[in-house]
Amino acid sequence: MSAAEPTHAESAAQTRAVTMLSVATAFVLVAIKLVIWLFSGSVALMASMADSALDLVASSATFFAVRYAAAPPDSEHRYGHGKAEAFASLMQAGLVFASAALIGQEAIRRLIDPKPVLQEEWAIGAMALSIVLTGFLIAAQTRVLRRTASVAVSADRTHYAADLASNVIALAGIAATALMGSPVLDSVAALVVAGILLWGAVSVFREASDQLLDRELPNIDRAQIVARVLEDGAILDVHQVRTRASGPVVHIQMHADLDPDLSLESAHQIVVAAEKRILADFPAADIIIHADPRGRAEPHGGAFAETYEG
Repeated sequence: MSAAEPTHAESAAQTRAVTMLSVATAFVLVAIKLVIWLFSGSVALMASMADSALDLVASSATFFAVRYAAAPPDSEHRYGHGKAEAFASLMQAGLVFASAALIGQEAIRRLIDPKPVLQEEWAIGAMALSIVLTGFLIAAQTRVLRRTASVAVSADRTHYAADLASNVIALAGIAATALMGSPVLDSVAALVVAGILLWGAVSVFREASDQLLDRELPNIDRAQIVARVLEDGAILDVHQVRTRASGPVVHIQMHADLDPDLSLESAHQIVVAAEKRILADFPAADIIIHADPRGRAEPHGGAFAETYEG
């Protein structure tokens, strides 16, 4: 493993730190937007404030989920607790759907019965500050995701990226309302925000579902794993390669064809060396490599031994 590559413990610490930053950011944004909304009555600001409130709930769930997911395996969860992150992401998706529905409902009500926006300059200031803080948080999450594979942090970043876009639109709606004196523009901006949130919720839901259903890692990652194993010419081929992600941990298993005349000790050393090469690229991996005697191994491995040979 290169000096720049973080260990599993370092990756977990970075993930925990960025989730704490996410909670703090959401709390500050809710407080600011709530106060300004009470004075301005802007439906676009209300939409953004409601979304930030759900961000606070979702980020809090992520905060606890990543800590639970990082807990080591125990007697009841021998594959670890990583899927807690995916469950937290599903909750995020549900909250975003609910937020979008409520915002859309209020925006339509205001389109039918427009009300003026008061204290526009304060509302504009609140949205500008929200954009700055959200952008800072997304940058921090992006840096962490370059070093980890946390689905919860990825979902949180997707959520805040949608927030960033919605904040920009809300700011534009409030500013346009202030300049043109038309509260309808404020409501239109809120409807656009609702649409962006729905799109973000679908992305979060898809990513979490893939992990809960044990979807294979991307083809580029699978190819990288196989290439690392085959760097040793003593490994003649691999088959039944299976991968899945569980929160911060990647589970990898495969069968490796070796010279049938090798001693058990030699085969073991070859397999261990292959595991170390994989760990250099995937430090948070749980790896099982089964050695097969080339040309002498009958089909084996249980329920899926013959149904999938990828």
